[in-house]
Amino acid sequence: MKKFFRSLLAKYMLIILTAISIVQIAYIAMAILFVHIDHIENSKASSPEVVEENWHESAKHIDKDIPKNILALFDKWQKKYPEASMFWVNSNGVLSEKFNVKHQMPNRWDSTYTAKFMKESYASDPFTVIAFVGKNDSHGFVVLQIPRKTFNPPIAKANEKYGTLLSIIMLAVILLFIVISFFFFRGIRKRLLYLQDAMNIRDVDQLPIEIPLGKGDEIGQLEQTFNQMVVELRESKQREQKEEQLRRQLMADLSHDLRTPLTKIRAQTYTIDKENLSQKGKNAIRALEKSVQQIDHLIENLMSYTLLMASKYKFDPVEVDVVRQVRECIAGWYPVLEKEGFMIDVELHTFKNSQWYVDPIWLGRILDNVLQNVLRHAKNGLFVQVKTVSTTQYDAIIITDHGKGMNNQSEEKGVGIGLSIVDLMIQNMNLKWDIDSTSSGTTITIKKYY
Repeated sequence: MKKFFRSLLAKYMLIILTAISIVQIAYIAMAILFVHIDHIENSKASSPEVVEENWHESAKHIDKDIPKNILALFDKWQKKYPEASMFWVNSNGVLSEKFNVKHQMPNRWDSTYTAKFMKESYASDPFTVIAFVGKNDSHGFVVLQIPRKTFNPPIAKANEKYGTLLSIIMLAVILLFIVISFFFFRGIRKRLLYLQDAMNIRDVDQLPIEIPLGKGDEIGQLEQTFNQMVVELRESKQREQKEEQLRRQLMADLSHDLRTPLTKIRAQTYTIDKENLSQKGKNAIRALEKSVQQIDHLIENLMSYTLLMASKYKFDPVEVDVVRQVRECIAGWYPVLEKEGFMIDVELHTFKNSQWYVDPIWLGRILDNVLQNVLRHAKNGLFVQVKTVSTTQYDAIIITDHGKGMNNQSEEKGVGIGLSIVDLMIQNMNLKWDIDSTSSGTTITIKKYY
């Protein structure tokens, strides 16, 4: 329960309930106040039927000193109904006295005008009562006109008088609710944006930094989870770095330990080769030397791949005439390929811009690995082609063989470390490459886009 009351949902529900309560309390308080004021001002107000009855009764008891008593009657009713209009037409049809009459009236009333006035006044506004003066109806008649709104219920009167004020108050409460809600959600948005910015800020280890914890609501819990995630990421990265360091050390030690016996094997092979051996023995020595060379090449690739993955392999890019370097590399491989019986097709044409910004050692290593792959896995085709091609988008070095393809099962097929080294080096030098391998041959294209 404590956790709920600290949540954003509970806080916003409190804001809504407070706003509703204020509106209800304000409305009820204003209504009570208005009714009380109106009740004081109209404590003697009655219904139209009672007013009509009382007016007739008051006029009926005027029998002597008519003008004076009529004026007293008008004064009495004026105190009770300030907005009332009253006038007296005597027995001769003359308008003798009037009080608070706002429209023009004739001084002499004949029967026609009297009938017209009574007809127009019936069920109209203002409420009109005509009563004869005295008991014998011989002193004319008195007329009382009261606005019909005087008989409205107290709440209607209060609304009429103070409805605008009440609306303004309610509008002010609503605006206050909107303002409070705005600042409430702006605070939430500010905290979320701060958390988003914290996710984009990186420490020296390229991980997000921990942020100070705020309130104990949902966003505070999110901040706590974020800090926990940062701690776990940092611990994970530290473990990964330690494991990577151990792996590199293991690879270095393993390479050294393997090369030591390989050196001894190579020395013993050389010694045995000097002995008087049969042709079968000499063939065995040649196969052994070839296997030692392959193992040495694999160890070198493994060490290079480990260094590349750890970004420890020296990278020194310069402007290089790439066509010239390819030509020199092919020249170095020419005797080896020719000895194995390969037919070599070289078509090297100068690019419009033959200067590539690459590491010459890395580029040489890429070409060596590709040609080594051809030598090991495409012997059945005994063909290799190296050429340069220019398009509207890129310049390319293309190496093609007529082997059985990379998907073909071969006794000399490895785990692909050589091509993985090629991929890493090409990516780091901002080059692209494609491999198209089928059962009739493999084409490797190394591209430099303009």
